[in-house]
Amino acid sequence: EVKLVESGGGSVQAGGSMKLSCVMTGHRGIYCMGWWRQVPGEEREPVAVPNYDRDSPFYSDSAKGRATVSQDKNTLYLELKNLRAEDTGTYFCAAAWKKWNECPNVGRVYEEWGQGTEVTVSS
Repeated sequence: EVKLVESGGGSVQAGGSMKLSCVMTGHRGIYCMGWWRQVPGEEREPVAVPNYDRDSPFYSDSAKGRATVSQDKNTLYLELKNLRAEDTGTYFCAAAWKKWNECPNVGRVYEEWGQGTEVTVSS
């Protein structure tokens, strides 16, 4: 059974930075992984996905220039700098057995999801 556990969330001042981690266990084979963010009343949206386009990552327009997504074996990281109030939300890690040449940023194709870690950015 694949299990994803996120960590690193919390309360951060605007302008600060954060680093989220997601550890995946119980998997076999190669998986796509990525980060999504959700706020109450809105759909979950992709933030960062490694290996999205010719091994280049996908970043949301909001995160572009401020985010770095990286992966070390079974752990996925997301570093986000110069935090803004709009970065507030619950960050979810997702994984899917890699059946594509590149990893998509479409949430519905990801079968495994973590419980999420909450991030609150205050000004």
